Amino acid sequence: MSRPVLYLLPGLLCDETVFAEQVRALSDVCEIRIPSFRGLDSLDAMAQAVLADAPPRFSVAGFSMGGRVAFRLAARALDRIERFCAFDTGVTPASEAELPKRRALVDLANTKGMAALMEAWLPPMLHERRRSDAAFRAPLEAMVMRFSAQDHEKQIRALVNRPDARPVLPTIQCPTLIACGREDGFSPPADHEAIAAAIPGARLEIIPDSGHFLPVEQPEAFNKALRQWINLPAA
Repeated sequence: MSRPVLYLLPGLLCDETVFAEQVRALSDVCEIRIPSFRGLDSLDAMAQAVLADAPPRFSVAGFSMGGRVAFRLAARALDRIERFCAFDTGVTPASEAELPKRRALVDLANTKGMAALMEAWLPPMLHERRRSDAAFRAPLEAMVMRFSAQDHEKQIRALVNRPDARPVLPTIQCPTLIACGREDGFSPPADHEAIAAAIPGARLEIIPDSGHFLPVEQPEAFNKALRQWINLPAA
C-alpha cells in the first residue's frame, strides 16, 4: 500500500525551512511535498499550482498563508482531499484595519529592503522568549532574505484579496486537524476555536509556548499531532 501524499503549504515569505522538522519526523508515514508560492499573487493561483502537481487523492496541511491556500483547495477540489489540516491561519477576508499595516510593510520592503522588513515583521511573530534567540532566528532570517521585495508584494496582494473561507468550513468532511500556538498573537487561539467548531468532527490542538511559527517553535508537540492525524483513515 502506497504512503499518503502530504502537501505542506508554506506561509508568507516561507519555504521548506519551516517544515524541516516535519520532513524529518514524518517521512516514514507519508510522502511530503512542499510547493513554492514564489511569484504568485493570488490564493487561487497557489491552489492551482498544488492541484496541477498533486495525485488524484492527497492530504494537505497549510501554515498561515498556506492555510488560506488549503481552504481554497477545499473550495475547489474537496473530493480529492483525504485529510485536511490548517494551522496558525485564518478564514475571514482582509479587514479595513489590516490593509494599511500590510501596505506599510510593502512600502518598507520596497524602500529599505528585505532586511528592514525582516526586522519589523519576524520578531512579533515569535514567542517572546524566541525573539532574542539569535541561533533560533538565524535560519528564519536567512529564509526571509531569500525572497525579494517583489515576491513579498505579490504574496501580500494574494492575502489582501483573499475570499471569505467561512462558507467552506461546514463542507469539510474528511479527518481534520486545526492547530495553533497558544501565544500566536497574529492568528490567535480563539480564531482557531471558531474554525474547528465550524468543521464537522474537527480536532483542535492549541500548543503552549509557541507563537505564530508553530512548526518551528514547538516541532515535537506539533509533529505528534500531525502523526496522529495522518494515521487516521482517509476520507
